[in-house]
Amino acid sequence: MKRIIFGLSILALASMQFMSCTKKSGAASGGEKVYKIGISKIQQHPALDDIEKGIQDQLAADGIKVEYDLQNANGDMGTATQIATLFKSEGVDYAIGIATPTAIALANTITNIPVIFSCVTDPVNAGLVDNVSSGKNNVTGLSDAVPTAGDIRFFKELAGIKTLGYIYTSNEDNSISSLAEVRAACAAEGIELVEQSITKSDEVKQAAEAIVNLVDGIYLTTDNTVFSALSALVGVFNKAHKPIYSADVTGAQSGGIAFAKGFNYYKSGLATAKIVERCMKGEKPADIPVVFMTDPSETDFLLDLDTIADCGLTVSDDVRKTANLIYKDGKLSSVSF
Repeated sequence: MKRIIFGLSILALASMQFMSCTKKSGAASGGEKVYKIGISKIQQHPALDDIEKGIQDQLAADGIKVEYDLQNANGDMGTATQIATLFKSEGVDYAIGIATPTAIALANTITNIPVIFSCVTDPVNAGLVDNVSSGKNNVTGLSDAVPTAGDIRFFKELAGIKTLGYIYTSNEDNSISSLAEVRAACAAEGIELVEQSITKSDEVKQAAEAIVNLVDGIYLTTDNTVFSALSALVGVFNKAHKPIYSADVTGAQSGGIAFAKGFNYYKSGLATAKIVERCMKGEKPADIPVVFMTDPSETDFLLDLDTIADCGLTVSDDVRKTANLIYKDGKLSSVSF
């Protein structure tokens, strides 16, 4: 039975609270082992929530009994570190960090049990591993690196982009890595890049308003802070009839984002759980290469025909035939091939 505990004090810091969702611990009926797993995510938004759900669903489907401690750092690195300390004191069997800041916090704090990261854009630059061909010490995981150059080239073709907007979080390692790729891609395509930095989610709307009239459209990578305030950004660009291209399909499924292409975050959660299972079977994290979502079946392509038309754009039949998700007349539908 799950229970929710409010007001959990960490390191005696007053007023610092987390929500911990757990199952009754101990051995399952018949003496079957119950694993204790801590999952820490940097923000609450649909993509990260889907990863968390995928992890739990896969382990349940494989018959693995788990007591979970689910934590949300609310975009704060200090909180992420406190969550890591909590997991260490609780003696969890496995610690999972969803997104770069929480993964770094876990890796820096916990050294005696496997730390699995999920959806870290650049795990090498983040210092989690030395190279993607293996883990490092007790750390390994899954990367959500996106094909930025291909995305921007495609956006240029779809919408005639000459000036591109980009909002990034200046204090997130994954965002800085993505910025470098966006700059390189724009330079290669002859696109003028208009950048705007933020440090927290309540700055997203203001950043969008600062650049919307200077650009033909905006490109979104997998920046967690931006996506935690996605609706504000979408509102600004929809009002200006400027198209958005997102590398995260999950956040685009409620409408307003013209083009979205990227891997399925729920499936990335399933894949993350499989890494945990490999550790359960005795593999050392250091011997497990970083996992990438490369199978075409793991990628979705969404066209929001309502927003595309509102931006004064059209898409060819050939492009439309490649989309497996269509948003039209306020409804999302799946297309089978």
